[in-house]
Amino acid sequence: MGTIEPLAVPSGNGDPSAYGFEPYGGGVCAAAGIRAAGMHAGFRHDPARGDLALVVAEKGGVCAATFTQNRFCAAPVQVSRSHAAGGAARAIVLNSGIANAATGEPGLRCAEAECELVARAVGCSPQEVLVASTGVIGAELPLAPFERSVPKLAQRLRSSAQAADDAARAVMTTDTHPKQVSLRGTLPQEDGGDLTVHVGGFAKGSGMIQPNMATMLCVLATDAPLTREAAHAMLLDAVRQSFNKVTVDSDTSTNDSCFLLATGKAGGKAIGLDSPSYPAVAAAVLGACTNLARQIAADGEGATKLVTVDVLGAATERQADAVARAIANSPLVKTAIYGHDANWGRVAAAAGKCGVDFRQEDVDIDLLGVPVLRAGLPVPVDEDDMLRRFESPNVDIAISLGMGSEHARVWTCDLTREYVHINGDYRS
Repeated sequence: MGTIEPLAVPSGNGDPSAYGFEPYGGGVCAAAGIRAAGMHAGFRHDPARGDLALVVAEKGGVCAATFTQNRFCAAPVQVSRSHAAGGAARAIVLNSGIANAATGEPGLRCAEAECELVARAVGCSPQEVLVASTGVIGAELPLAPFERSVPKLAQRLRSSAQAADDAARAVMTTDTHPKQVSLRGTLPQEDGGDLTVHVGGFAKGSGMIQPNMATMLCVLATDAPLTREAAHAMLLDAVRQSFNKVTVDSDTSTNDSCFLLATGKAGGKAIGLDSPSYPAVAAAVLGACTNLARQIAADGEGATKLVTVDVLGAATERQADAVARAIANSPLVKTAIYGHDANWGRVAAAAGKCGVDFRQEDVDIDLLGVPVLRAGLPVPVDEDDMLRRFESPNVDIAISLGMGSEHARVWTCDLTREYVHINGDYRS
């Protein structure tokens, strides 16, 4: 009896390596024309911990953005959504420690004032500045730390891997490590030459993660000469296939924001939706987002396992996604994984409760690459072998519904005692 084949990489933009993009150092600063900095500004008590980051496109650039759909969206989301509507930006300022959410008019005034401070420091208009915050909801965000620190932060701007790392660390909350990615690829040009393009970025997130059109906080940058329409389209597509397929605890933050800056510093002709180079750059953006999404899931609060849930054989993609999320969000599934228990019954029960119409007699399930259910009936397994397989940091769950040809993939993590500890003490 064979195993269920794992899902292939989604077609279309697909695998960036298929277009010649490979890992490359530098984080968000891998993109030419991008500078970054991070420092301690005073939003957190620990002076050794960064809490303010700044990313600047030296000459400005095209910008695309996606934001949370949480009705309790934070002040920085409201301000950035307005500023990003023009499709261009020069700078992004991000703080951790205080979310500036549920703060009313004072919160909006603070977010706008941040933009004005950054605009003066880097030499642009306030409308060219985007702002993001993460941390405790309901606490008022003080402006004084921005007033003291933004000029210093602007002076620290550098185009280096260290600067990118400083920025990535400054947005961490309960993250255990900074999450960064960078890729480099060469695009053939119509004149026979080549164009070297970079895509890089960072993200934060480890709890309150079930994004809806964004991740917790993410800044991406490329030096590809993208049009506004191309940047917007490839970011939306990448977010849909990556960050929107991550769940740690089924909660969507009030502050989720994902930004893409395109400086055009690589040169060459503008890359629009119909450009021959569009699929390659879109694949690189998707690859960067997928990398960061997996890092977020693997670093879920208290997590010990990265869990990949594949649903095959669904009648529609929406049904496949619903089943995948039901399994990925099930506390019983997540705690069984933490306990190294090959309890496929919890997977079956989670799939069966989500309202998708399928026949249990058609269902196959694999756990850790081992068939545990075929045609709705259990398959004998070697429990000692399963325990050995649980030693891996990666746990794969695959379920085929036998209803059609659609599929979905969702990433999550196990649910541990440490998750309860972290969230029980979050404000203390």
